[in-house]
Amino acid sequence: MDDPLDHLALLSRLQDAFLAEIRDADPETPVPACAGWRVRDLVEHVGSVHNWAAAQARRQQEAPLGPGPSDLAPFYAEQAAELRTTLAALDPDAPAWTLLETDDPASTVRFWHRRQAHETLVHLHDLRAAVGSAVDDVDPTVWADTVDEVVTVMAPRQVRLGRAKPLALPVALRATDAGRSWVIGDGEPAATASAPARELALLLWGRLAPAAADVVVDGDADALLAALAGHITP
Repeated sequence: MDDPLDHLALLSRLQDAFLAEIRDADPETPVPACAGWRVRDLVEHVGSVHNWAAAQARRQQEAPLGPGPSDLAPFYAEQAAELRTTLAALDPDAPAWTLLETDDPASTVRFWHRRQAHETLVHLHDLRAAVGSAVDDVDPTVWADTVDEVVTVMAPRQVRLGRAKPLALPVALRATDAGRSWVIGDGEPAATASAPARELALLLWGRLAPAAADVVVDGDADALLAALAGHITP
């Protein structure tokens, strides 16, 4: 049985799904979760991030991509292939430039396997939402891993960079279909938010509101709202 958290294999599958959606989407279709963006903007963004991440893994400055492409599918396919090829060729445990502290032992190529899988997953949600469908074919284990990355990597980084303040009221998160739980913030949680892992991940990334995610909150519901408003993701 395939490991759902083989991030490099997961990245490849998600990139293929993203590319398939591009081929059928109108480039001018608005993207609901990304205010002001159309499909064209979303595809150019994800392709550019792939290009940047490949360079980060190599510890090099990325080559500028130039003006936006006129044909989105070939553009995205090229950037996706560059990222996959780069990551597959490098030792996963080799040092890399990452979003972590420079001396963090997890600052390795492997970091980008996970980060780019999650990047592609969240934006696949955006792309499918734009065309009226959903990401309902990804294992809850993967969505739970996406939640874990927000709690352990993205939110602490936001505080470290001064983009967010430490949460005054920590919140516990419980993925009802994945058997995992977390606390975002330090200290005793003021509330526990329970939902399927997919909904929790999309909630933390600002793609769903608590009501739309069918989150069950035990405790101070305002603590969850304050956490979500606290710029815990970039």
